[in-house]
Amino acid sequence: MKDLKISKRKPSYPISEKLSNYLTEYNRNTEIPIFYEDLLRFQGSIVVYDEKENDTLWVRVYYNDYEREEIEHSLKKVYTILHSDGNDDMVPFLSVDAIDFCTFGNSKPFRIKIRNILNDNFTYFYIKTADASRIYGLEFEHMLSPYNLNFLVYKDTLIEEHISGIPGDVFIKNMLPECSRSEKAQIAKEFVKFNERCMIRLLGDMRSYNYVIVPTHDFDHVVYKVRAIDFDQQSYEGKFNIYRPQFFKENINMVRMVSETFEKLSIAQYKTEERSILVKRLKSSHNRIAMLLSCMKEDTISTKQHIDMLKKDIFKYSKDEKFLKCKTMGEILECGLQFLTTNYENVNPLKLK
Repeated sequence: MKDLKISKRKPSYPISEKLSNYLTEYNRNTEIPIFYEDLLRFQGSIVVYDEKENDTLWVRVYYNDYEREEIEHSLKKVYTILHSDGNDDMVPFLSVDAIDFCTFGNSKPFRIKIRNILNDNFTYFYIKTADASRIYGLEFEHMLSPYNLNFLVYKDTLIEEHISGIPGDVFIKNMLPECSRSEKAQIAKEFVKFNERCMIRLLGDMRSYNYVIVPTHDFDHVVYKVRAIDFDQQSYEGKFNIYRPQFFKENINMVRMVSETFEKLSIAQYKTEERSILVKRLKSSHNRIAMLLSCMKEDTISTKQHIDMLKKDIFKYSKDEKFLKCKTMGEILECGLQFLTTNYENVNPLKLK
């Protein structure tokens, strides 16, 4: 499989006033006591290794004593705002166990480990530079996928809830070979639907390390889901195949499993099912999506070269001339969702069984 080449450094796009108003309308814009830049003042770091002594590409940072207390108190406050009502009553029962920094990738996030000292339960959240592309990606994931996302924005800082799951590359290497035939069939079905969902909503760069596999134990079997965790490449690249996970070499084992498990007719069926479900999600969040698309159509989140390339690629795929008239990534995505609604609004998935 020939590897896809993407832009090595996607620029970070500022949040427009219109997008900021949208975020305020839907309670995403919230004042927080710490900024991304505040965490950059660390005095040193040590490398974080996994249980097999492999470099995780994260470093654990530490701060001067006179700053550490203030930073940790602010992080606890952010946790209560993200997960509760921001009440200070629970702050004394929280501990900041670790602050990790990652220089790999575009967003250069901080990962905060918060522990409840009463019961030793812990969770993570992330602090990143607010990028308009990523915020659009998070919002469309929230509305068009089966999953709700919890995040906050304040000025140039983005706070994201941790998405639990097994990293796709780890699962493919260590766990997929041990799965039963029926489990592989279920995972293959989910990958087909995930691939279709990413393509339609223009979420790019879904290599195996940018999504997770989420196993859920049912009463007599394990249900596997595929869930995106990286949204930096929302509607930025010009090559249409970058929005289709099947074309990345990191996903070759998943693609082979799909081709070995299903006939083309079954694959087409699962694609149609996903498209019809997406139409239902579009209709249930119609006003909110329309408002977000209105922001996106007026926003700059890509280059003219990428926009021109993508609309021509999608025209070759869809044969719909409306794409050729698009001038922004927001207009391309809106045309795609309109195309989806026109062709799949009245599809009944039960008739496909």
